[in-house]
Amino acid sequence: MRILITGGAGFIGSHLCERLLEEGNEVICLDNFFTGRRANISHLLDNKTFEIVRHDVTEPILLEVDQIYNLACPASPVHYQYNPVKTVKTSVMGTINMLGLAKRVKARILQASTSEVYGDPLVHPQTEDYWGNVNPIGLRSCYDEGKRVAETLMMDYNRQNDVDTRIVRIFNTYGERMLENDGRVVSNFVVQALKGEEVTIYGDGTQTRSFCYVSDLVEGLIKLMNTEADDIHMPVNLGNPTEFTMNELAQEVSKAVGKDINIKYLPLPQDDPKQRQPNIERAKKLLNWEPKVPLAEGLKKTVEHFRPFCEAQ
Repeated sequence: MRILITGGAGFIGSHLCERLLEEGNEVICLDNFFTGRRANISHLLDNKTFEIVRHDVTEPILLEVDQIYNLACPASPVHYQYNPVKTVKTSVMGTINMLGLAKRVKARILQASTSEVYGDPLVHPQTEDYWGNVNPIGLRSCYDEGKRVAETLMMDYNRQNDVDTRIVRIFNTYGERMLENDGRVVSNFVVQALKGEEVTIYGDGTQTRSFCYVSDLVEGLIKLMNTEADDIHMPVNLGNPTEFTMNELAQEVSKAVGKDINIKYLPLPQDDPKQRQPNIERAKKLLNWEPKVPLAEGLKKTVEHFRPFCEAQ
């Protein structure tokens, strides 16, 4: 198949490009390189079935493709709060443009949504039928509400224009090619530990997250894109249901790095969720998918990816 991946030079997008090429597809990687990096996909440039297009999804584009994975959007608070208006535009205008393309060329389209649509959840763990507890005017709302509108657009294009849509709600994902400065907790902890700095925990460290290794997530995305079912257009949670407190994560990172760490506690940012854990029963039943890589194993690979960068400084 001929497949378009927006945000294809990003952390998750680059792994998806790699995997779809391995499966014999033609892949067009579209990226504006705000958070994506050429280095993430440079090893693919010699592949004759791989093409890279520098383009911003907020502008329309005409391409002939069979499938579209719409991953374009900065996903860490540091980057999406840098230009919040642009973040909203990327989620809303970008999704409209990609849906318009899908409608024209009759392509199937998958929208990368996020667990952030649940906000600071009052239901735990989160199931797909939970509507969320989101602050629509807070610092994180440019991302949260942008993704919620993207989901709305996907459902409406499906109902109104019969576009073949998929929605995935991605929970915390980690692995090689994360940006070292993206402010996400795994990369923060790993980089600080490797450099021998104090590890920064916001709040008292009892808040929880669930961490899914990137290869598991990519497997889930491909399965969702290629599964047929009556309710396939409804959102699906993809993430690892094993829950860790930030204090526990810090200790796991300490083991993976092979160094003792000192922790510095700072105030919790506004609207930072206290708990985040996916219920993945729908993904198990619909896609026969569940994560396979335990945190300790995934962290070892992530640490080895960051080690040369940290030791060179």
